[in-house]
Amino acid sequence: MEHKLELWAGIECTANRVQDTYFDQIKWSGHDARPDDLRRFAELGIRTLRFPILWERCYLSSGEFDWTWADERLALARELKMEPIVGFVHHGSGPPSTSLLDPEFPHKLSEFAAQFAQRYPWVKRYTPINEPLTTARFSGLYGVWYPHHRNDSSFLQILLNECLAIAASMRAIRQFIPDAELIQTEDMGRVFSTPFLAYQARFENRRRWLSFDLLFGRVTQEHPLWDYMLEYGIDENQLLELSENPCPPAVLGINHYLTSNRFLDERFEFYPPHARGGNKKHRYADIEAVRVGGECIYGPKELLREVWQRYRQPLAVTECHVGCTRDEQLRWLHEVWQSAHELKAEGVDIRAVTVWSLLGSYDWNSLVTRADGFYESGVYDVRGGEPRPTALAKLVKAINHGETYDHPALDTLGWWHREDRVLYPTTVPANAIGQKPNLLKQDRSRQIVITGSPGTLATAFGFICKRRGLQYRLLSHKDLDIADYNAVLACLKELRPWAVINAAGYVKVDEAEKNPDLCFRANVIGAEVLSQICAQMGIQFLTYSTDLVFNGQQNNPYNERDFTAPLNIYGQSKAMAESKVNDAHKEALIIRTSAFFGPWDEYNFLVQSLRQLSQGREIGAFRDQVVSPTYVPHLVDSSLDLLMDGEAGIWHLANHGVLSWYDFACEAAKLQGLNAKLIQPVDSSNVVHLAKRPKFSALGSERGQLLPKLDNALERFMTECRVAIQ
Repeated sequence: MEHKLELWAGIECTANRVQDTYFDQIKWSGHDARPDDLRRFAELGIRTLRFPILWERCYLSSGEFDWTWADERLALARELKMEPIVGFVHHGSGPPSTSLLDPEFPHKLSEFAAQFAQRYPWVKRYTPINEPLTTARFSGLYGVWYPHHRNDSSFLQILLNECLAIAASMRAIRQFIPDAELIQTEDMGRVFSTPFLAYQARFENRRRWLSFDLLFGRVTQEHPLWDYMLEYGIDENQLLELSENPCPPAVLGINHYLTSNRFLDERFEFYPPHARGGNKKHRYADIEAVRVGGECIYGPKELLREVWQRYRQPLAVTECHVGCTRDEQLRWLHEVWQSAHELKAEGVDIRAVTVWSLLGSYDWNSLVTRADGFYESGVYDVRGGEPRPTALAKLVKAINHGETYDHPALDTLGWWHREDRVLYPTTVPANAIGQKPNLLKQDRSRQIVITGSPGTLATAFGFICKRRGLQYRLLSHKDLDIADYNAVLACLKELRPWAVINAAGYVKVDEAEKNPDLCFRANVIGAEVLSQICAQMGIQFLTYSTDLVFNGQQNNPYNERDFTAPLNIYGQSKAMAESKVNDAHKEALIIRTSAFFGPWDEYNFLVQSLRQLSQGREIGAFRDQVVSPTYVPHLVDSSLDLLMDGEAGIWHLANHGVLSWYDFACEAAKLQGLNAKLIQPVDSSNVVHLAKRPKFSALGSERGQLLPKLDNALERFMTECRVAIQ
């Protein structure tokens, strides 16, 4: 019977251990306290969900298990007619009473599995342990997770323990549910190398199959890694136990990430220190293959085809996620879904693609070794408390309802196909080389119109749209007077953009006091005209406002709904523009921001201050004006994500930090290794300005703190700055 390709889903649920600390993604995302998340998922048409009922989370110190959370959630899933694929261990090592190296680990997990199956006999699908080989590598070979070992013996014993535990758990489950199915997941990629390191690539390409081979009972004396396993102390009897009593998965779940394919190169000089390592014979760099020169065409379709040819067993993509900007997330899911359809047409029995990380994920930039709060959004963004659907939610819903999903971001291939993906222009062997793809997938090129060139914000949008593969058109005042209705109408009719970003305006705060008419024409009339015509033509519209719409009378960061009371003409013009735009275009996005600094701007406060300090000159900075500095690349990326998500109304976007201009300059000076004692604190009351400014205008957000912490922004600025500081 042919199965229709389905779209499954899952939440990031890693519960790993680092030393004696247990990390819990379910808690971090808030999912543990939000049963209504399941209703949200069901509204997207999701009918199959990878469902974490994690051993560590159910375990009580008495040795018993608390089923309260499982009872509530599984009952609701059943009510919603949502089929769970229940997982017990997700990159974890079990409760404190055991570990991955414990000889009793398989028996202990099987006892938990048996109790679960007896309690929930209607649950048919299971993943007792997620990605066993990956977990074994990180815990036993790389020392990243508990028990933090770094040797082949521990790696192999952990992997064998996990596979024995999977088999034991399925036997225990089938005592109560004879037709229970094993959906076994594994992170899967392919290793490429220079000719010199072909032997290592060959070994790793054999090793990647070990978890599946063990479960299928294929690791016998004829297996190419049999001697390797015995050499490092694996008990032959345990291997024979699996070969004689295999536990073949009903579905092989493949988790393929853009970093899963690797490239090995003995030429250290091409690569950064963190990529350098080696084996007992040779030193070499291990780098993401997608970042190496040459068109590597070994993507998800090629990998899935290879798995199918090896096992001839039903397949599913059980994690489809990329931690990147919204357009790239859309492209990746769309590409994997299309690849699955193409494979199905070839005769490959592929059952599903799983949209992963429904609620986003935390701290995978550090491999979940620290709780830094580094968040990557997914189908929903949880930074505002309640999950907010992103553009991915619309794609998921369209797929599940059999509808066509069309977004201008899909006109261009993902960054992994573009030339700027290459960071290390070394030679890739011929078997990883393909033809250069056509970057534009459609003849038409739907674009974003950006006003305000060559200003700071418009310039940044140009750089970042190019980096993100978004087609755009920069317009200067000479190209278009945004306050001229007829000119704007003619321009937009000709260009037919899908979105307009208004980065134009009168920004000279003090001079606005002398030229209020010019200020209001640019900031109010211009924004209103653009919004009116965009509304008429069905074009998305984004415009910018400022922290100067506030009077500074409060001591906590301002949120979106706080009362505006500008102190100067510039602030008044922006407050009026907000009202006019909102009236003209109900779907317009209005972003308030503050205190720009960026890598391409010669004249922002930070660049000017650091330049003076590098020359040994004293500078002054206000100590009684408190702001939220905003790194322009962070601002632009988040603005584009919100635009793609279809967000409307007022949003506050600024880096997470509240400090005076003086403290800001001191922090930057220290990071740059400059003498902060040259910075003199200044009281604003001692300086004459035409325009009055608020003493406190820091921005917070009740809708979601989307930009990273300020220290992250400053570190990135120091790395990326393209203008001369010294």
